[in-house]
Amino acid sequence: MATRDKSIWILIVFILSGLVIGGLIGKLASNVPWLWWLSYEQQFGLNNPLVLDLSVLQLTFGLIFKINVASIIGMLSAIFIYRKV
Repeated sequence: MATRDKSIWILIVFILSGLVIGGLIGKLASNVPWLWWLSYEQQFGLNNPLVLDLSVLQLTFGLIFKINVASIIGMLSAIFIYRKV
C-alpha cells in the first residue's frame, strides 16, 4: 500500500489539490487576454442524470468532469512535487 515510505493517499490528495488549484487558476486566467489558452476546457460525463426509481427509494446518479489546461498543468505539477518531497 505504500511505495518507498510514501502513501498512495497522499499522492491522491496532491493530485486532487493540483486539479482544484489549476482549475481555479484557469478560471482566473480567462480574463487575461494572453492567458486565455489556460482556460480552454473540455466537459464529459453524464449530462442527463440516471434515475433509478424503486418506489420506496429513488436514486439519482450523475457525474460530469470539467477539465481545463491549467488543471492538467496543476496535476502534473502536483505529481512532480510529490516525487521531490
